[in-house]
Amino acid sequence: MTASCSSRKASPYRSESPFSSRCFVGILLVALLLLLPISSDACGEPPKFETMQLQGVPKPSYSPGDRIYYECRPGYQPKRRPLPISALCQDDNMWSLLQEECTRKQCPNLGDPTNGQVQYTNGSILFGSQVHYVCNDGYFLIGTSILYCDISESTVNWSDHPPICEKIKCKPPEKILNGKYTNSHKDIFEYGEVVTYSCDASSGTDQYSLVGESSLTCIESDKWSSDPPQCKVVKCVYPYVENGMIVSGLGQKFYYKATIVYRCNEGFKLNGSNIIVCSANSTWEPEIPTCIKESTTPSTQPPISSASVSTPPSSQPPIPSVSDSKPTHPTMTLGSSHPAEARDKRKRGRALAWADCTQGPSVALLTKVTSYL
Repeated sequence: MTASCSSRKASPYRSESPFSSRCFVGILLVALLLLLPISSDACGEPPKFETMQLQGVPKPSYSPGDRIYYECRPGYQPKRRPLPISALCQDDNMWSLLQEECTRKQCPNLGDPTNGQVQYTNGSILFGSQVHYVCNDGYFLIGTSILYCDISESTVNWSDHPPICEKIKCKPPEKILNGKYTNSHKDIFEYGEVVTYSCDASSGTDQYSLVGESSLTCIESDKWSSDPPQCKVVKCVYPYVENGMIVSGLGQKFYYKATIVYRCNEGFKLNGSNIIVCSANSTWEPEIPTCIKESTTPSTQPPISSASVSTPPSSQPPIPSVSDSKPTHPTMTLGSSHPAEARDKRKRGRALAWADCTQGPSVALLTKVTSYL
């Protein structure tokens, strides 16, 4: 279809445009005709499927009577054999109905590994599925733990070789200075096996304390449950508290994890924790408390004698006197023992002592002097 515009004789009274209006209308009509749909005797693009693909190279157009053939995509196989999978371009320019005719291929069966299990994520071994391998307690996995059913050349197969489960074993744990562990003669320790550390006897005046976990367990291949402990001297200073007393944990030396419980004398209140522990760095945790005087009205009760037994020890020789001793508690039962404070006859100072109640609730007999103040 063509459009032509004949030239007209130009008027001597007006200028003529390069294209006349009649020419412009003709071109517009041609363009509109080209935009109108053109009916043809042909089918549209061949239908597409998830499991199938068109055989060969598609044609530019298909006429009624043309037949196209499909094949299964990689990883799939026909549901029925040996019928060809095809579609026909019909007289109404529509393709004949065609459904998915392929199904997923299946990977080889997998068995449980020795000392392990295989878990199917979707309960099948079809193309696209995956399996997870896990080992029993006491065993560790060597290889790939997750396998996929994937395309392998013209068929499907697992993405890797199945893994194996090996028994967990540990090398001997570390040796420690001034200590040892049980079964140290062994070269290999099995999963779950436990070794226990202990400290040697000290050659000095202070004993060794075991700081850390005393027992270690083989939990993974060459991995123990924690780092080995240490054997070292841990000794805290005497936890003296002015205007207070130790009611539990009194001793001459205070080693690792020694625990002290305090109580303040009457008229004083505790500032801090009443329980402290000797920590691994030879300091008390929390800090040693203090006893501060209470700002209250005087009590109408008669005064109760109470001696502090938390005074630091002295190097003076003990020369105690039974008559000069006094109990640290207002009442003592017959046969009981209590910390007491004593003075010697030479006025050399005070001493920490143990008083035994021997003649009733008020008379005490000094039986042992522990140290001088």
